Amino acid sequence: MTRRPTAAALLVAAAATLALPGGAAAQGEPVASDRPIILTVGESTTAGYGVPRELSYPGQLQTELDRRGYRYRVVNQGVSGSTTQDALTRLSRGMGLLPKIVIIALGGNDSGGRVPIERTRANMDRLISMYKRGGALVFLSNRNLPGDEGKDANTIFATLAAQHGAVLMPPLLSGVDGHADLLIGDGRHPNADGYAIVVRNILAVLEPYLKEASARSSSN
Repeated sequence: MTRRPTAAALLVAAAATLALPGGAAAQGEPVASDRPIILTVGESTTAGYGVPRELSYPGQLQTELDRRGYRYRVVNQGVSGSTTQDALTRLSRGMGLLPKIVIIALGGNDSGGRVPIERTRANMDRLISMYKRGGALVFLSNRNLPGDEGKDANTIFATLAAQHGAVLMPPLLSGVDGHADLLIGDGRHPNADGYAIVVRNILAVLEPYLKEASARSSSN
């Protein structure tokens, strides 16, 4: 029986990866920073397909956090075409950044690739549990997937969020999907204005936690 590596082992492996050519630094990800990390894990919508990187949702989230005075560094670990299994292969790199907050938006490419829903569930369970063990507060984007017996409040994502004490967010494209003026020419991915709405939706859920963290820090 193959034993899965522990969170501690993944962190050690990640440190070695980050020190090598082709590690996180080569991807533009900060290895060290005086700002706590917000790691965004996802697919093409997280990567910012169709717009310059600074106008992706992580890029615009960074701009908005700076404007509001929150000293966090947003790291974009979105990869177009990524499945939940692909995201697991990047887990050690993500954990090596020691993120304080992780925002996960996955599942669409599993559906498109006809990955069995139970496999998606198992992969997501591992992602969430490992980031939680590493000390991160996890935010999980909800979505309805074919083959999922639950809908909306009863999806596998909602169930996993409840099981792990993660924060469930609305679907990433809430208020954007289906609005041609907020999408690029393919009719699927947001344009810059669409990503701005994604950021607004995320901050509606995220900011109360940022304020709470700021208050705790000020009282210490």
